[in-house]
Amino acid sequence: MASDLSTLTIVHTTLSVIALVAGIGILPALMRGQLVPMWTGLFVWTAVATTVTGFLFPFTTFLPSHGVGIAAALTLVPTVAALHVFGLAGAWHRIYAAGAVVNVYFLAFVGVAQAFLKVPAFHALAPTGSEPAFAATQLVLLAVFLGIGWRAVRVVPAGRMARA
Repeated sequence: MASDLSTLTIVHTTLSVIALVAGIGILPALMRGQLVPMWTGLFVWTAVATTVTGFLFPFTTFLPSHGVGIAAALTLVPTVAALHVFGLAGAWHRIYAAGAVVNVYFLAFVGVAQAFLKVPAFHALAPTGSEPAFAATQLVLLAVFLGIGWRAVRVVPAGRMARA
């Protein structure tokens, strides 16, 4: 079981990092009203895989990570539908842009939380995750992503997202 959990942790973490890097890669294009097909596909499918594998870990109580996973799943459904079912037609391009930005934010949020847990210098600043340094970092991250999201959904008239 421990070996299986180790493997799951490695797979989940690898998928998360790939999804985060690919997600960061699509943000500049989204803010220009463009779509980068290769990065978009990589981001969407690794974000879905990250969310799914996150629910495979054993647990006995509901944790904040479960809340983030549920929120990610709920926002990935319309994001994937906008891209693959509705082809970004009409308002679906805005739904896709908002969903993509939200899901990159979730990945970044978890990345910051993990950094505060596992990087000694950050952990010393916020050992429980409830200290001002952690809250301030997450607040700045949220503000950055709100700006990116606002730009991404406002930059293109309905139905006109271009391929980069």
